[in-house]
Amino acid sequence: MKHFTLPKEGGLIEKGIPSDILHGFERIRTEIYDQSSSASDKIADIIVEAINTCSGRKFRLGLSTGTSPVSLFNSLRRKHEEGKVSFSNVEIYSIDEYYPYGKGEPQSRNSILHNYLLNYVDIREENIHVPDGSVHHDEVSAYCEKFDREFRDLDILVMGMGEQGQLGFNEAGTSPKSRTRTVLLSYKSRKRQGRFFNGDFKHTPATAITVGIDTILSAKKIILMAWGEDKATAVKNVTECKPDSEWPASFLQGHPDISCYTDETAASLLTRVVSPWMVGPCDWTRKFIRKAVVWLCQEVHKPILKLTQKDYLEHSLGELLDKFGPYDKINIEVFNDLQHTITGWPGGKPNADDSQRPVSALPYPKTVLIFSPHPDDDVISMGGTFIRLVHQGHNVHVAYETSGDLAVHDDVVLQHMDAVHQFGYADDFERVKKIIESKKPGEPEPKELLALKGAIRRSEARGADRSFGLNDNTNVHFLDLPFYESGGVKKMPRTQADLDIIKALLKKLRPDQVFMAGDLADPHGTHRVCTEAALEAIEQLKEEGESWLENTHIWLYRGAWMEWEIGRVDMAVPLSPDEVVEKRHAIFRHLSQKDIVPFPGDDPREFWQRAEDRTQNTARIYDELGMAEYQAIEVFLKLC
Repeated sequence: MKHFTLPKEGGLIEKGIPSDILHGFERIRTEIYDQSSSASDKIADIIVEAINTCSGRKFRLGLSTGTSPVSLFNSLRRKHEEGKVSFSNVEIYSIDEYYPYGKGEPQSRNSILHNYLLNYVDIREENIHVPDGSVHHDEVSAYCEKFDREFRDLDILVMGMGEQGQLGFNEAGTSPKSRTRTVLLSYKSRKRQGRFFNGDFKHTPATAITVGIDTILSAKKIILMAWGEDKATAVKNVTECKPDSEWPASFLQGHPDISCYTDETAASLLTRVVSPWMVGPCDWTRKFIRKAVVWLCQEVHKPILKLTQKDYLEHSLGELLDKFGPYDKINIEVFNDLQHTITGWPGGKPNADDSQRPVSALPYPKTVLIFSPHPDDDVISMGGTFIRLVHQGHNVHVAYETSGDLAVHDDVVLQHMDAVHQFGYADDFERVKKIIESKKPGEPEPKELLALKGAIRRSEARGADRSFGLNDNTNVHFLDLPFYESGGVKKMPRTQADLDIIKALLKKLRPDQVFMAGDLADPHGTHRVCTEAALEAIEQLKEEGESWLENTHIWLYRGAWMEWEIGRVDMAVPLSPDEVVEKRHAIFRHLSQKDIVPFPGDDPREFWQRAEDRTQNTARIYDELGMAEYQAIEVFLKLC
């Protein structure tokens, strides 16, 4: 299956740049790859070579737990299956485990390590060393001291980095002198780990065993990993800023042999990505020039048309002046370029000159298909544009790719069952309550309960769509992609079955415009999987001769967590105050997602608040750059 990466629009020309200049802003050398699988393959190559060249003793390898290392485990497993490496003379050390916690529990921190790697390679059982969460309370301190001694002096230690620079359960405030110990888990950490316990906070362990920073620093070689946009801030603070207890991994900067491997999205805030002109020569495409000018405006706090030659020169943009100057010409061209992204007609304005508009006037009306990973991403992420497309007479369809059933709290189900009883239709409250009480943390939810939760989310989505005039009988589609229906947080791999469902809908509608999720920081990975499935389905249809797709344009929106940077934007749809309220009311129809969402992330705001803050902030940025002042703006990237 293919992986989705954002299109490149110019950037640093790395060829020929000396390594010390390329990494000049980094305190920890950082290697950037297009995606996590490519980076993991490289890390696996390093590990395999080190194992194969080690002779006369056991090779000592440290690995972290959690989900970040999964792609690395897959790569190591594959190399073992291909006969490229044996683990018969390798000792594996893991860095943490819940405490107290029984061995072999499916939610254990080390379950992924076993399920994706250790159960499939020729490692000896006596060479596997993971913290024992079942040690008696009276003995745990002595156990930690013993484990700490055994853990030290590893040949290679590979660790995933958390969103706040955590290593294992070494969280903000951890001392650089810390060693293996038991720790209390923070509220945020328990909320984060709660996704492995069906979102049930009370069943999430409150303590854990973790190796410390001082213990980690004893390794001969350290490799850090970070994947996805949600790790971007951590990567920036850990690899480029001074050591800070708020970012525990930053304490590793002084290690003599350390490197960090990231995908492009996790590296998105590094200096050589944000302002590469400060590092070396660049490929100055139209969008890349806009990126540089917008960055300059934000650095000097000026609108585009007030930038001066001095501003450009003092901020390392002399190359841009030399190639495309003078400065006032650049200002005007970028101002016009950005202004032309703004349109009140996201489906194209009929009978209008579209030469300077992001969307063509014809055909009108257009058939529009909006892919929504969960049953509320459509109105949260692009609700204003969705509503406007409907109101402007286009044939708009929405496809909810997954049921989103896991995001419905048990109490909400019982409330609906009580309402059904009060209406006089059925009295299944106690029966459903017993089903809920029979749930076991970490195990898939009962199918009957999931069916009820899925029905609740479908009814909410229909209600949201009806609220602004969409026909919920003909233009609303529930795809229920199979990969999602595992009954638990861990999803199944996407397969051709998922693609075939999407292909059938595309062939039926033959849309002129397709909107889909472009954010890669979804906490559960569902957005990424859905987008990759839709893109691969489209690619297969093209290969099968569906020529109508040549005139289909794909637009990417972002979710409730992040927004496109202005330099990337191809279309900006301004919203009036009334449209902001109408969008809010559509989000309100998703009642099960208010207040008690099982997987809200660290952001305490409700989804409608996140959506409004995001779009109003975008409008402020446009205003500060010298554009017209709007109440809110939704922005999109054109993929093709």
